[in-house]
Amino acid sequence: MSSWKKLTQKRLFLPIFSMILVMLINVVYDIACGNMPFNFFVITIRNEVLYGRLIDILNRGSEIAILAIGMTLVVSSSGGTDISVGSVMSLYAGVCCMLLAGFGNANVSEYHTPLLVGIGAGLLVTLVCGLFNGFLVAYMNIQPMVATLILWSAGRAIGLLLCNSQIVYVRVESFQVLGSYVGFMPTPIIVAAVCVAVAALVLRFTALGTYIQSVGINKRASRIAGFNSAKIILLCYAICGLCAGLAGMVATSRIYSADTNNIGLNMELDAILSVALGGNSLGGGRFNLAGSIIGAYTIQAITTTLYSLGVSSAQAPVFKAIVVILIVVIQSEPVKAYFKRRNAKKIAAKGATQA
Repeated sequence: MSSWKKLTQKRLFLPIFSMILVMLINVVYDIACGNMPFNFFVITIRNEVLYGRLIDILNRGSEIAILAIGMTLVVSSSGGTDISVGSVMSLYAGVCCMLLAGFGNANVSEYHTPLLVGIGAGLLVTLVCGLFNGFLVAYMNIQPMVATLILWSAGRAIGLLLCNSQIVYVRVESFQVLGSYVGFMPTPIIVAAVCVAVAALVLRFTALGTYIQSVGINKRASRIAGFNSAKIILLCYAICGLCAGLAGMVATSRIYSADTNNIGLNMELDAILSVALGGNSLGGGRFNLAGSIIGAYTIQAITTTLYSLGVSSAQAPVFKAIVVILIVVIQSEPVKAYFKRRNAKKIAAKGATQA
């Protein structure tokens, strides 16, 4: 087998190829505009912070990457998706900023309660949200999309209720750090890197990944083998809720406010697409966390590319959907099977000719 064929059969080939393809579009655009050929890859320091389109992608895509961690585990274990993560992000914002600003206040310049209390309470609430979703799926045997539909509709509404339907601003420098910069490095990139590293280490050096995949492939067989399928699914949903809280923490600090109407809006779709673009089956079973992370940043790269091409924010979702459809179709099993059959026929014809 040739080296190229071995390379194309790797699970990460298509996700990486999709990312490279998006980047090449930027290179071609720069050349067409008379810019430096690889201007897209240039990273400089302006105003003492890192600057460049790659930095923008890593920075703005951090929230999707964090969500993709939890969504990957949920999809693998339950064969379903958690469509409530965007609303749970909004709920985190409402809980955290309401505590920091004090109930009834909409614009403060000092904390009503300590920062760690606000962040901790917000993350605790999102963890409980994940446990609630997991309980409905694992123990009540409700379909994942139906179970998470409850918080999809109620989570944002509860956040609005906590904030009295207002945007609550917390104009304190220490609160904004998680969404701005530490030194010259964007803090969201650091938060996302830590989350990915922790998840990768846990899955690499514990049996959790094996348990999750076993339950996702065959829940009944896993239970017979001695695995507590319900607890494993519950744990995955709890992790997904916590990841939504961490993504909400970054999003809230980025705009130093609880805009519960817009924080996390439609981000559950990007998280699900990240898993699909990463080459993972939405039917559960085997998963590849690295593929999901690449998928998350590919989605953000598409968005950044569209903006750089002059596409408005209102039109961008249309073009983004077209690109995503093409990428997903290329990675689909029927297309892979078609090319396998085609290669097999070529090999057979070549063998017959030589004979």
